[in-house]
Amino acid sequence: MLAYRLLQAQKQPEFQEVPDPHAGPGQVVVKVAGSGLCHTDFTVIGRDQTYWQDNPPPFTLGHEVAGWVEEVGSGVTNFRPGDAVAIDPGWASCGHCHLCRSGEENHCLYQKGIRAPGVGFDGGHAPYILVPDARFLVPIGDLDPVQAAPLTDAGITTYAAIKPGLPKIWPGSTAVVIGAGGLGLYAIQFLRLLTGARVVAVDSSDARLKLARELGADEVFVSGPDAVKQIRELTGGLGATFVIDCVGVDATLALGVAVLSWRGSLTMVGAGGGSVPFDFFKIPPGTQLATSLNGGSIALQEVVGLAALGRLKILVDRYPLSAAQQAYEDFKHGRLVGRAVLMPAQD
Repeated sequence: MLAYRLLQAQKQPEFQEVPDPHAGPGQVVVKVAGSGLCHTDFTVIGRDQTYWQDNPPPFTLGHEVAGWVEEVGSGVTNFRPGDAVAIDPGWASCGHCHLCRSGEENHCLYQKGIRAPGVGFDGGHAPYILVPDARFLVPIGDLDPVQAAPLTDAGITTYAAIKPGLPKIWPGSTAVVIGAGGLGLYAIQFLRLLTGARVVAVDSSDARLKLARELGADEVFVSGPDAVKQIRELTGGLGATFVIDCVGVDATLALGVAVLSWRGSLTMVGAGGGSVPFDFFKIPPGTQLATSLNGGSIALQEVVGLAALGRLKILVDRYPLSAAQQAYEDFKHGRLVGRAVLMPAQD
């Protein structure tokens, strides 16, 4: 089969013929309906060879994957060929620690670095993907697997970041989403679904802010020095109870801290490489600062459930697998409306 692969560290990915996968004991081969593109892919491509240690290139890209079970290995009893599934990307998890057994494979105590399909392991930018353990599959029923693909990372990343903050987000408080892109548009919807807070979106793009409005943001502000004043005025000086930063650069983190209320929470999910001083007099008293990476199988089940009930709007830009390079170019230059998803099954 023809797969879109990172052949060498820090080199442009290429198509390469690779053998069709077959399922061993406990494993499952999935026919890929959709494989999403993510900003993390650019980070993966940019890593130097020393980063990869035990899982160096070449490998197939694509960590947001959904499709249909094609083949099951011995010992797999809960899935059959034809079942529609989404793939939890937490492949580096041990499956045995208490966090894994609680469905939080993304927080596994024994995983070594960030490893996932398309990140050290062969991913979904190919007609078929070998899933190393059936526990990574989540049934999606009648949900379109092309639309389900982005839920496996963009969806569960923001969902899993918001859930722990719910006890602090009281009715009538304010929640701020910084970055109304692939992550932020999901965050806006989850905050609307799960809380009684006023939802504010901040972004540098007027088009993104318009889309944020359409998906449920109560207020939108252009990022910059005026945004802090505007949010403070909107909240009567109290500030935001919860902030989720979907960008993660110095400027957005500074904005997030500046709009926080006392005992507020700021969670960073954007991997922009930024930081903020953790200073006794510069952070509001009682504030919690956290990072959050991906989700887990329980979060994926919950997000799939919301989507299946029609409560979640999933914006997808569809591309054939053969147009992978064009999809990445469109992503890089901001030409996408939703999440770019490759569709190998339709090539």
